[in-house]
Amino acid sequence: MSQPHTEAPSQPRPQPQSIIGRTLPPFRTTPERSQLQFFAQVIGETDPVYTDVEAARAAGHADLLVPPTFLFSLELRRPDSHVLIDELGFDRRQFLHGEERFTYHALAYAGEELELAAEYTDCYEKRGGALTFIVRRTTVRREGALIAELSNVLAIRQLEIRS
Repeated sequence: MSQPHTEAPSQPRPQPQSIIGRTLPPFRTTPERSQLQFFAQVIGETDPVYTDVEAARAAGHADLLVPPTFLFSLELRRPDSHVLIDELGFDRRQFLHGEERFTYHALAYAGEELELAAEYTDCYEKRGGALTFIVRRTTVRREGALIAELSNVLAIRQLEIRS
């Protein structure tokens, strides 16, 4: 006779607040001209400093300017960008984009290697735990110099309320 199937006892899910202060390894990436041109087109940016190298150089820039919100899309290139959130046991199908904030310190250009370093800085719940908000702050540097600080909020809707 076969034994009835029983599942091993599950490990308790870590508390979401345990993510605060945790970091992701620094990640290096280079924005490419074609990506910047496509992004500018998609967002309706018509200033040629974002799409035409000669126009950018004529305006005194080294190359195409990185559009302001493009830096967030660089963060999406990070391998395993949600590895720490996955440790908390959330289902990615429940992720919602909350908000983004940007503080700029310098311009970035096509072809420059940028380093992104991320830290989870806050986690809070609303609606009795039905929504969990996780805040990640990312610094963007070029050769050690601070280019920008990004903050994004991931909202996670709970299909089941945790007790």
